[in-house]
Amino acid sequence: MRTHHGGKRAGAGRPKGRASRATIQQKGTLSDLARQHTAIALKALVDVATKGESESARVAAANHILDRGYGRPTQSHEHSGPDGGPISVADLTHATEEQLAALEAVFGPLAGSCGDDEGDPSGEGSAAG
Repeated sequence: MRTHHGGKRAGAGRPKGRASRATIQQKGTLSDLARQHTAIALKALVDVATKGESESARVAAANHILDRGYGRPTQSHEHSGPDGGPISVADLTHATEEQLAALEAVFGPLAGSCGDDEGDPSGEGSAAG
């Protein structure tokens, strides 16, 4: 006996036009309540930016206004190896158990080494060591 799993089936899934469970749960959240006061908050920021008593308050308010209007500036992160060169990458897929053990003795546990499925899935390793 073979059953069908997955794929498109008649009557399956959320009906068209109905809100998803995630959308329904979001109504009434703190962010929804805060958005009701956007105009008041923006006016307060504009007042501080134009009439604030200190220069630092005016600059902070102006920055907040710009962040809301245009989004925060993107930050670029540039990574490089020694002397600004490329980052060295080593393929350890064909390394022997002894070679991996020697590397772990120097660098600590290697992500995904020795077939350990219970290791760190992020591949970041342990902070302790």
